[in-house]
Amino acid sequence: MAAAYELKLPPWPDVDFSAFGQTETVPLSRIQKLTGSYLSRNWVAVPHVTHHDSADITELEALRARLAQEGQAKPTLLPFLVKAVATGLQRYPVFNASLDASGEKVVLKKYVHVGVAVDTPKGLLVPVLRDCERKPVLTLAGEISEIAARAREKGLPMADMMGGCMSISSLGHIGGIGFTPIINAPELAILGVCKAEWTAKRHEGELAWRLMLPLSLSYDHRVINGADAARFTAHLREVLASPGSLLD
Repeated sequence: MAAAYELKLPPWPDVDFSAFGQTETVPLSRIQKLTGSYLSRNWVAVPHVTHHDSADITELEALRARLAQEGQAKPTLLPFLVKAVATGLQRYPVFNASLDASGEKVVLKKYVHVGVAVDTPKGLLVPVLRDCERKPVLTLAGEISEIAARAREKGLPMADMMGGCMSISSLGHIGGIGFTPIINAPELAILGVCKAEWTAKRHEGELAWRLMLPLSLSYDHRVINGADAARFTAHLREVLASPGSLLD
């Protein structure tokens, strides 16, 4: 299969940038070099398409505030997204799959493991949360907090970053209205989210301010088509708009 995607590219330009002004050369970290090689392979080998949508998370934010008032740990948005994606993987099995090494067969997975991108000082890591369909949001929140702390402080072994069915990359704490996340092969899709914004929307027949979350779903077009992506994001919109079911 690898030979089918072999490209003959011109050599990378070797430029003496110091000829134009002062420079400083800084080596890439080990994580950046490893991540860069995988991302380059995935971008070249996988025909990416990105479907953009938005979800109304007004009630979800109210639920998070209520959990805090009741004395429970206040989860971030991420564990709700993990749980929502887990329900989507169960409902739409084509997303919970991978192409085999030959590229001629699809392996359908009977487990639901979700990767979450973590920004660390040395580069991006994607730890995998196991059996997400069986865990309530507050349990997932604790696991995310623990594994993200380990990733930033000590790094993670490869075993903690393998076996994912689909990944989530969140830029919500920074900003943006959309982007094209690169699929973490051999997964077939990745969900990107940006910063939620208050937007005037028609809600229950009246104009109201609603908190809208941008969604960017990149998918492998060899297996997943546009209608599949639209249905998956519509499912995410539905469950995020009624987040009570995600607590179980």
